[in-house]
Amino acid sequence: MINLGVSPEQLVLSAEQTLYMVFVALAIGTVLALLIAVTLVVSRQQGLIPNRRIYVLLNSLVNTIRSVPFIILLVFILPLTKLIVGTRIGTTAALVPLVVFITPYLARLFENSFLEVNPGIFETAKSMGASYWETIWYFLLPEAKASLILSVTTGTIGLLGATAMAGAIGAGGVGDLALTYGYERMNFPLMLFTVIVLVVFVQLIQSAGNFFAAKARGH
Repeated sequence: MINLGVSPEQLVLSAEQTLYMVFVALAIGTVLALLIAVTLVVSRQQGLIPNRRIYVLLNSLVNTIRSVPFIILLVFILPLTKLIVGTRIGTTAALVPLVVFITPYLARLFENSFLEVNPGIFETAKSMGASYWETIWYFLLPEAKASLILSVTTGTIGLLGATAMAGAIGAGGVGDLALTYGYERMNFPLMLFTVIVLVVFVQLIQSAGNFFAAKARGH
């Protein structure tokens, strides 16, 4: 058996830390991104409730955050991380920059998903007497569901890559294991093993996303 230079317990802990960071940040980021994306779609000029001021503000905010590389964002918001979780290092501390990173990323993907919906559905909702909230909840979201699932899948894979860089603040995880015990100690077997683990994670996430998207389409 190949000696990876770390204990099985360390490997399991790193996998758990990665999954914790990815799925907690994803859950929070998805909710925030949906709110932002819906607001962008309904407030645009051709939207249900046109509001140029709100649209320009949100659109600029999303573009600004997305333009900052994650490793710089990670360091830049350390004071905010300290304020929210009480520490700048650790797995939980990494959630703050991960959420800030993934929220505008998903918001843009979700916005594109909503814009793919046939505009005629809004006329249908209006003719049925649906309110703005009912139009969004019963018409827009269901019609965009399959595309939204694939957007979440893409965001999850991007988030998985970001957790590796989160090792810069001692976040732990598979990526940090590869850097600390693999790269810095020139432990090639461990680096190869972590690459394989990440590839497996990505394959599972993409397969699950494709499956649920197909189910949403009725295939």
